[in-house]
Amino acid sequence: MVEDQQIILGIESSCDETSVGIVRNEHELLANVITSQIKSHQRFGGVVPEVASRHHLEYINYCIEEAIKQAKIKKSDLNGIACTYGPGLAGCLMVGLTAAKVMAADLNLPFYGVNHMAGHIYAAAIDHKIKFPALALLVSGGHTEFVYMKDELSFEIIGTTLDDAVGEAYDKIGRLIGFNYPAGKTIDEAAKKGTANYELPRPMMNRPDLNFSFSGLKTAVRDLVEKEKRHGTLEVNDLAASFQEAVVEVLISKTKKALNQISVRELIVGGGVAANSLLKSKLIELIQIDFPHCQLTIPPLRLCGDNGAMIAAFGSVLAKNQITSPLTLDSDPGLSFNFSLT
Repeated sequence: MVEDQQIILGIESSCDETSVGIVRNEHELLANVITSQIKSHQRFGGVVPEVASRHHLEYINYCIEEAIKQAKIKKSDLNGIACTYGPGLAGCLMVGLTAAKVMAADLNLPFYGVNHMAGHIYAAAIDHKIKFPALALLVSGGHTEFVYMKDELSFEIIGTTLDDAVGEAYDKIGRLIGFNYPAGKTIDEAAKKGTANYELPRPMMNRPDLNFSFSGLKTAVRDLVEKEKRHGTLEVNDLAASFQEAVVEVLISKTKKALNQISVRELIVGGGVAANSLLKSKLIELIQIDFPHCQLTIPPLRLCGDNGAMIAAFGSVLAKNQITSPLTLDSDPGLSFNFSLT
């Protein structure tokens, strides 16, 4: 092992990306290898767990070896192995977890079980140190929630979706209007070509709490699509713009409420939907105008989706605090995100 530095390898396999990342001294990204399964799942319109698990088995060893190669290190230079153990798809989690535990045992290294959602937050910690207390807005295919962090090991959900996650809503609306899975990027691009002239609801936007609901918006879009198709008047780009404007308006309104209710030094936005162009521009505008003393951090595009680097990043925090996991750790598909390790 190289002295006076901490090099952590992180493995992510919770859904449909097999990824291995390597981080040095918490903030320096050495490698981040991602293999996507999008083409395999597109014909089904969504992720098929059994297919995803088989892909992970096929690519996990390649990702590990390629990450070591890209980082220009030897396995003996590693100081620990981190891996997602939940939440996620059971079979997918098991593939990564098994590989990580075998690697940790073989190299006689500490093992760190990582909550996938903590990983999404700590994608923001690559390249800089998070300022606490902090607020995270997590927007992905499986999650939409506000997480308050008083310190680096404390996570409290203060608002969440009551039904669909925002990324899930994007994919469902995409299917309705004929876009391939995953539909987030396609809807974002289509929205830039359209005009938001369809009237759509903003569910729960005017309520004082910090919770979300997107099922009503999804239903409204479905009814609108059926009506417009019957009359042959559906403008897909305009519908994309209208849907995206409704979603982003809700997210921005709730974020403003959250920042007015609690005092934080940094707002972190994580998850695949953090890559959305309209959301990013509106968040920048919100912080500049209403909360200039709060730092906004949105990870670069390559770190917004699921990736091993974010797992290595939080694994580095666990390593620094000497919080290891036993090699008997099992996967937990429904892992909670209200916890404190301090």
